[in-house]
Amino acid sequence: MNILAICGAANKQRNTAAMLKSAFDGAMSVPGTVGETVYLYDLNFKGCIGCHSCKLLDESKFARCAMKDELTPVLEKAIDADVILIGSPMYFNDITGETRSFLERFFFPGITYNKDSVPTYPKRPKVGWVFTMNAPGEFYRDFFGGLVGTANRIIGDSEYVMAYQTQQFEDYSKYAAMMFDVEAVKKRHIEQFPKDCEAAFEMGKRLAGGN
Repeated sequence: MNILAICGAANKQRNTAAMLKSAFDGAMSVPGTVGETVYLYDLNFKGCIGCHSCKLLDESKFARCAMKDELTPVLEKAIDADVILIGSPMYFNDITGETRSFLERFFFPGITYNKDSVPTYPKRPKVGWVFTMNAPGEFYRDFFGGLVGTANRIIGDSEYVMAYQTQQFEDYSKYAAMMFDVEAVKKRHIEQFPKDCEAAFEMGKRLAGGN
């Protein structure tokens, strides 16, 4: 069982990275699994440029992104994975730009413009998503449903866990962030965030075939 975790957060020590690690640890707790975590912000790459090379009826090009950069080997690993775990914080009502660019390069070669629109990749990996945000939980549910639905169609069966109303700063007094009830946010981080990480762990374990 091959596990690939994709971290779309810039900070490797904060909420998204912590939850993704929990999901990865859950998957890796299942005997017979191997895997790695890729941090997108460590890589030099761009999003899809719309060249449509991946749609050419040419065996050497079909269903593969033609761009060659530091994301190229990650895409090959994603195509070969049995479980893909993807984590991103929410910025301005969307996933991070790096996460979006990865998905453009991963999703687009996975479909054709044929009427049957059969996915092109040889495997149907399971996909687990981790989302973090400082907004209320219901704020992004429609967005998550759409993204997970797209992954269901192109990549494989998908599910997600999320952490909301997260703590962003250790000391809120140093930032222009007076809209938050700081004590409530810190209390939630202490009481709820460990549960969110546990939910991520269980998702990873379940996707990797654990009970």
